[in-house]
Amino acid sequence: MSEFTHLNNNNEPAIVDIGSKKITNRKAVAQAVISIPKNVLDALQRDDFKTKKGSVFQIAIIAGIMGAKKTSELIPLCHPIGLDNCNVHIELNDSNEIVIECTASIEAKTGVEMEALTGASVAALTIYDMCKALSHDILIREIKLIEKTGGKNDFKRP
Repeated sequence: MSEFTHLNNNNEPAIVDIGSKKITNRKAVAQAVISIPKNVLDALQRDDFKTKKGSVFQIAIIAGIMGAKKTSELIPLCHPIGLDNCNVHIELNDSNEIVIECTASIEAKTGVEMEALTGASVAALTIYDMCKALSHDILIREIKLIEKTGGKNDFKRP
Protein backbone atom coordinates (compact mmCIF):
# COMPACT_ATOMS: atom_id res chain seq x y z
CA MET A 1 0.00 0.00 0.00
CA SER A 2 1.27 3.46 -0.88
CA GLU A 3 1.72 6.23 1.64
CA PHE A 4 0.83 9.89 1.46
CA THR A 5 3.75 11.81 -0.01
CA HIS A 6 3.17 15.25 1.50
CA LEU A 7 4.13 14.32 5.08
CA ASN A 8 7.59 14.34 6.63
CA ASN A 9 8.96 11.79 9.15
CA ASN A 10 7.04 13.56 11.93
CA ASN A 11 3.74 13.36 9.99
CA GLU A 12 3.82 17.12 9.39
CA PRO A 13 2.92 18.72 6.06
CA ALA A 14 5.91 18.94 3.73
CA ILE A 15 6.66 19.60 0.09
CA VAL A 16 7.90 16.47 -1.68
CA ASP A 17 11.68 16.41 -2.14
CA ILE A 18 12.23 16.05 -5.89
CA GLY A 19 15.97 16.74 -5.74
CA SER A 20 17.02 13.23 -6.78
CA LYS A 21 14.35 12.74 -9.45
CA LYS A 22 15.32 12.67 -13.12
CA ILE A 23 14.18 15.36 -15.53
CA THR A 24 11.73 13.86 -18.01
CA ASN A 25 9.09 15.10 -20.44
CA ARG A 26 5.85 15.17 -18.51
CA LYS A 27 2.33 15.75 -19.76
CA ALA A 28 -1.10 15.67 -18.17
CA VAL A 29 -4.61 16.00 -19.55
CA ALA A 30 -7.57 16.90 -17.34
CA GLN A 31 -11.23 17.39 -18.10
CA ALA A 32 -14.15 19.28 -16.61
CA VAL A 33 -17.78 18.80 -17.68
CA ILE A 34 -20.45 21.43 -17.14
CA SER A 35 -24.20 20.86 -17.41
CA ILE A 36 -26.13 24.01 -18.23
CA PRO A 37 -29.88 24.62 -18.44
CA LYS A 38 -31.44 24.82 -21.89
CA ASN A 39 -32.20 28.56 -21.58
CA VAL A 40 -28.50 29.28 -20.94
CA LEU A 41 -27.39 27.09 -23.83
CA ASP A 42 -29.97 28.70 -26.13
CA ALA A 43 -28.79 32.20 -25.17
CA LEU A 44 -25.13 31.26 -25.68
CA GLN A 45 -25.78 29.69 -29.08
CA ARG A 46 -28.04 32.56 -30.18
CA ASP A 47 -25.26 35.06 -29.46
CA ASP A 48 -22.43 32.85 -30.79
CA PHE A 49 -21.16 32.31 -27.21
CA LYS A 50 -20.56 36.05 -26.76
CA THR A 51 -21.76 38.16 -23.85
CA LYS A 52 -21.29 41.78 -22.83
CA LYS A 53 -18.21 40.54 -20.94
CA GLY A 54 -16.80 38.95 -24.12
CA SER A 55 -16.64 35.50 -25.70
CA VAL A 56 -17.44 32.97 -22.97
CA PHE A 57 -15.23 30.20 -24.31
CA GLN A 58 -12.31 32.46 -25.28
CA ILE A 59 -12.22 34.09 -21.85
CA ALA A 60 -12.51 30.67 -20.17
CA ILE A 61 -9.53 29.43 -22.23
CA ILE A 62 -7.40 32.35 -21.09
CA ALA A 63 -8.55 31.89 -17.48
CA GLY A 64 -7.72 28.17 -17.62
CA ILE A 65 -4.20 28.86 -18.85
CA MET A 66 -3.72 31.52 -16.18
CA GLY A 67 -5.02 29.14 -13.52
CA ALA A 68 -2.63 26.39 -14.61
CA LYS A 69 0.28 28.85 -14.42
CA LYS A 70 -0.68 29.85 -10.86
CA THR A 71 -1.31 26.36 -9.47
CA SER A 72 1.46 26.46 -6.86
CA GLU A 73 0.00 29.71 -5.50
CA LEU A 74 -3.36 27.97 -4.93
CA ILE A 75 -2.29 24.52 -3.73
CA PRO A 76 0.09 24.90 -0.77
CA LEU A 77 2.41 21.90 -1.27
CA CYS A 78 2.50 21.99 -5.07
CA HIS A 79 5.93 22.77 -6.57
CA PRO A 80 6.18 26.06 -8.47
CA ILE A 81 7.02 25.17 -12.05
CA GLY A 82 7.20 27.00 -15.34
CA LEU A 83 5.01 25.26 -17.88
CA ASP A 84 6.49 24.50 -21.28
CA ASN A 85 3.00 24.45 -22.76
CA CYS A 86 -0.65 24.64 -21.75
CA ASN A 87 -3.68 24.30 -23.99
CA VAL A 88 -7.35 24.56 -23.10
CA HIS A 89 -9.97 23.28 -25.52
CA ILE A 90 -13.72 23.78 -24.99
CA GLU A 91 -16.60 22.27 -26.94
CA LEU A 92 -20.19 21.08 -26.64
CA ASN A 93 -20.68 17.33 -26.59
CA ASP A 94 -23.65 15.39 -28.02
CA SER A 95 -25.51 15.82 -24.69
CA ASN A 96 -25.16 19.63 -24.91
CA GLU A 97 -22.72 19.68 -22.02
CA ILE A 98 -19.67 21.91 -22.08
CA VAL A 99 -16.50 19.80 -22.07
CA ILE A 100 -13.23 21.46 -21.12
CA GLU A 101 -9.91 19.74 -21.72
CA CYS A 102 -6.69 21.17 -20.34
CA THR A 103 -3.31 19.77 -21.43
CA ALA A 104 -0.16 20.86 -19.63
CA SER A 105 3.41 19.80 -20.34
CA ILE A 106 6.91 20.40 -19.03
CA GLU A 107 10.38 18.90 -19.03
CA ALA A 108 11.05 18.71 -15.29
CA LYS A 109 11.50 16.60 -12.16
CA THR A 110 7.83 16.83 -11.22
CA GLY A 111 4.57 16.30 -13.06
CA VAL A 112 1.87 18.67 -14.23
CA GLU A 113 -1.37 16.89 -13.33
CA MET A 114 -2.25 19.51 -10.72
CA GLU A 115 -1.69 22.23 -13.32
CA ALA A 116 -3.95 20.48 -15.83
CA LEU A 117 -6.65 19.89 -13.19
CA THR A 118 -6.43 23.51 -12.02
CA GLY A 119 -6.62 24.81 -15.59
CA ALA A 120 -9.77 22.78 -16.32
CA SER A 121 -11.31 23.85 -12.99
CA VAL A 122 -10.63 27.56 -13.45
CA ALA A 123 -11.98 27.47 -17.01
CA ALA A 124 -15.16 25.79 -15.71
CA LEU A 125 -15.54 28.36 -12.92
CA THR A 126 -15.11 31.15 -15.46
CA ILE A 127 -17.94 29.77 -17.60
CA TYR A 128 -20.10 29.55 -14.48
CA ASP A 129 -19.27 33.16 -13.59
CA MET A 130 -20.08 34.43 -17.07
CA CYS A 131 -23.39 32.53 -17.28
CA LYS A 132 -24.74 32.77 -13.71
CA ALA A 133 -26.82 35.86 -14.52
CA LEU A 134 -29.06 33.61 -16.63
CA SER A 135 -29.26 30.75 -14.13
CA HIS A 136 -27.59 29.42 -11.01
CA ASP A 137 -28.62 25.91 -12.06
CA ILE A 138 -25.24 25.35 -13.69
CA LEU A 139 -23.48 22.22 -12.54
CA ILE A 140 -19.74 21.63 -12.75
CA ARG A 141 -20.26 17.95 -12.35
CA GLU A 142 -16.95 16.39 -13.16
CA ILE A 143 -13.30 17.29 -12.92
CA LYS A 144 -10.91 14.44 -13.56
CA LEU A 145 -7.46 13.46 -14.71
CA ILE A 146 -7.63 11.79 -18.13
CA GLU A 147 -3.96 10.85 -18.45
CA LYS A 148 -0.46 11.65 -17.28
CA THR A 149 2.88 10.55 -18.68
CA GLY A 150 6.56 11.01 -17.95
CA GLY A 151 6.80 10.30 -14.25
CA LYS A 152 7.35 7.17 -12.20
CA ASN A 153 3.82 5.97 -12.96
CA ASP A 154 1.93 6.76 -16.15
CA PHE A 155 -1.87 6.85 -15.97
CA LYS A 156 -4.60 6.68 -18.59
CA ARG A 157 -8.29 6.63 -17.67
CA PRO A 158 -10.03 3.78 -19.49
